[in-house]
Order: sequence, then C-alpha cells, then structure tokens
Amino acid sequence: MDSDELAAIASFHNLNRRENRGINDFHSFRLSITDLARAELGSQVRPISLTLGLNSGTIILLAGEDAPRAVFPSIVGHPRPAVAPSKDSYVGHEAQAKREILTLGYPIEQGIVTDWDGMEKIWHHIFHEELHVAPEQHQVLLTGAPAYNPKADREKMAEIMFETFNVPALHVIISAVLSLYFSPRPNTGIALESGDGVTRVVPIYEGHALPYAILRLDLAGKGITECLLESLAKRGYPFTISADSREIVRDIKEKLCYVVLDFEQEHKSSCTEKSYELPDGQVIAIGDERFRAPEALFQPSLAGIEGAGIHEATCDSINKCDPDLHQEMYRNIVLSGGSTTFPGFAERMKKEMSVLAPSGVKVKVVAHPELKEAVWIGGSVLASLSTFENYWCTKQEYDEVGPAIIHRKCF
Repeated sequence: MDSDELAAIASFHNLNRRENRGINDFHSFRLSITDLARAELGSQVRPISLTLGLNSGTIILLAGEDAPRAVFPSIVGHPRPAVAPSKDSYVGHEAQAKREILTLGYPIEQGIVTDWDGMEKIWHHIFHEELHVAPEQHQVLLTGAPAYNPKADREKMAEIMFETFNVPALHVIISAVLSLYFSPRPNTGIALESGDGVTRVVPIYEGHALPYAILRLDLAGKGITECLLESLAKRGYPFTISADSREIVRDIKEKLCYVVLDFEQEHKSSCTEKSYELPDGQVIAIGDERFRAPEALFQPSLAGIEGAGIHEATCDSINKCDPDLHQEMYRNIVLSGGSTTFPGFAERMKKEMSVLAPSGVKVKVVAHPELKEAVWIGGSVLASLSTFENYWCTKQEYDEVGPAIIHRKCF
C-alpha cells in the first residue's frame, strides 16, 4: 500500500480529530467514514469485503457498509454415514445447530487454510446463501487468514476465486494493517491478533507490515478451550474430545473466563465459583479454571507448550524492529481477535509490557471494545476508495499471468 492509500485513510482519521470524536466515540466515527465510503461508491456495484479466520469466524460486508451482512463460524459439517441428509454439507451456524448428526470440520486451522474443499464451500455459502449475489459481478477484498498462508496456498486461493467463482477482481491484505486504522496512531504500532487458532504479533510502520519482525504463536482460543476442557474433565465432568464437548467448553470459556493481573496471588486466594447449565440440564460449577485456562496466553507451559508468552513475544517483535521505532511501538499496541477480549486481558498486557519496556518508555495498550470491528470496517472503507482501483488484481491479469499475479499486487 502506498502514500495515496495511507493519505485516504489518514483523512478519515483526521475527520475524527476535527470533530472531537476520539476513540471513546468510535461508533459515530465509524458511521462518518462509511458515509464517505458510500459517497465514493455511488450507485456502482459494491465490492465484497470478507474477513476470514480470526477467531474462527467469517465476517461479510459490502463495501461502504458499517455493519456486517453476516457473521458465522468458519465450520463445515458433513452428514454421518447413518444419516439421510437433505444436503451433502452444512456451513456456519447451521452446521453448529445440526452437530449431533454431522462430522464437523474446520477449514482454517491455526490461521492456515488446511481444507480447500471446505474453504470453497464456505465461499459458496457466502455468495449464494448469505449475500444472494452473482460472484462474477463483485470484486472481492479478503482479509484475515489468507494473507498469512504460504505462497502456494495464496495462489490456490486466487485460482478458486477466479476460476471457480469467476470474480472480476481480487485483493488480499493483512488484517493487522487494518486493525491500526482507527487507533490513536493509525500508521505505526503493534497489531496483536489472537483469534481461535493462532496469535500473531505484527509490527506496522507507515502502514506497512514488517515481515521480518512478525512473530507467530500457535496458542490462541482453541488452545485455551483445550486447557479448560482438560481441567473440567479431570474434575469428573462429562467432557470428551468430541466436537460437541469442545463447542460447549468454548461457550463456557467465552462466558466465564477472565485474565488476572497477578496469577500467583489469585491462585492463592479463593475464587468465586460460577454455575453453568449443560445442554442436558446438568448444572456444573466452574472455579479457578476460569482464570487458569487463559493464563496459558502468558504462561504457555500451562498448556504444555514451550515458548514465550504473548507479552514476551510482543517485546521480541519490537526488538526486531529498528531501535528508532521502539518507543512508537510500545505506545501503540492494538489488540484484536476474540482471545484478547477476556476481561482483564488489556490490563495484564499493559502491566507485563511495562515491566519489559526500557526504563522511561511509555506503554499504551489500545483495547476499546469496538476496535474489534476495525479490521472489517477498515476493509469496507478500503474496498470503496476510488484510489484503490489500481490495487485490484483483475481477472484479465490473472488470465494473462496466472496465479503468481497475486504476489505482485497484494501483500
């Protein structure tokens, strides 16, 4: 992305400052920038903005919109052999609702597309079941998991979009860049993304991700769910490694878990138990598992994983950058993804980073509740800009060059 795109996004950010609507009034700012985006689009056919993979979810917008058309889990279910199905596969919420008769699959594992047939089913579901549009009439902007896939996989993605769905144009952008757009410092900082399958620390300078300093941790929401499941099973609760059990435990995690400021102190004190009703009506009590499971983000050894905690990885990523950028990075650590939304996470992150930062360096962790929307709102706005036209990878270019064209115009 060059200075034209950065200038356009900066103009949206300056609008926020001029009207004194800072991070505390993100909703009003969001409406303003999407109004401008709609004005740029006029009556033309709108590009489709898709966010894939973060927190194992798929978010769909038409460019210029300020709210998703749909949000659903990136899950595909196939009927079990003994079942007489009405169709051969189910996607998203429908797959979850019918999980008793389905074998569930997750096409995106640890931030990487591992099942392209399943991924194609999700895209088909988006175009034909959610949006009810002809894909050959809409440009597609992808953010999230695809941008981090290996080179050959990105080409596979382009092949499916252009050859199976016949889209007229495609662009893929790293979601971390978008997550900074609506932070107090929209061009430079650290994007800390922790979804379901993977955690990434992505340093951004002047709107560009710095690949040599990106760090990946194979511990995120799914790993926390596994820790919680194992702990509850040890207490004798009826949980197994089945997909059904994982979905129930995931719900427990999202409703009851939190991050503590001082793990050792909290561990010594008594924890307030919370009740949770299982689908069969049984009520179970959840105790210190509520904070022990997410503590694995800061102490991976609790999940049986060797390596740095999320705070240490963030510090390591900053240290890989030019020393002149360190202060800016520490002052703008932007959180995104469901695994950063645990109550207490931002406060713990700031505490740990303040310990690791050089003396005198200010640490700021940006965790406004609505900033989780920044990635898909940023995609919606970006796809609508007239200045972005030169950055689309077109079907004609794909036909002339082949899948490798995706590397020339994206990432």
